[in-house]
Amino acid sequence: MRLALYTGIILAGGYTCLTPALAADPTGDWRVADAVANIRVAQCNGSMWGAVSWEKQPGGRDENNPDASKKTRPTLGMATLIDMKKKPGADQWEGQVYNAKDGQLYSATITPVGADQLEIKGCVMGFLCGGETWTRVGPPIPLSTANAMAKGAPKSAGAAPKATGATVAAAPAPAPAVPKSAGAAKPGQKGAADPVGDICLLPEIAGFAH
Repeated sequence: MRLALYTGIILAGGYTCLTPALAADPTGDWRVADAVANIRVAQCNGSMWGAVSWEKQPGGRDENNPDASKKTRPTLGMATLIDMKKKPGADQWEGQVYNAKDGQLYSATITPVGADQLEIKGCVMGFLCGGETWTRVGPPIPLSTANAMAKGAPKSAGAAPKATGATVAAAPAPAPAVPKSAGAAKPGQKGAADPVGDICLLPEIAGFAH
């Protein structure tokens, strides 16, 4: 059974020069298999999280959520990969994935395949498993100030300050790709501005709630 996932992000194309050293880094911007949306994956509070940051059809709502209070929340900026922890000795992270197509949470793993693909697999109650492969459309994301200061995040005195300028919060690294590739990816209607920013600062992720 194929697990169809709904996610999103705004950048497209052109990252063919990624080095093999980045092969095991799941952070960055990923286009989902059916190309309806992308997700931004970043390390927040020592775990990997993913959130919708671009939709092919803007204005989506989480209408299939079984929680009536969440049925009208926007899907843009919604957490999809939830508190995923790295498995010891493996380039794989496991946690939960939220599938807005059916409003369900799945046990899931994400596994980088080379530098430009990310495999995601999920199961319901240990069975009915499925998955798909996402394609990289943005470079890996350095730790932002918010990430570096988060409890449980790796301590790196040099890495955190450097990331402040390149972090997704200001999106200086990915943003230039938008005008160049807007015609192909069709996120151009949202403009070059990043509507989501640093996903670690989103209330849903910062508050560890879904």
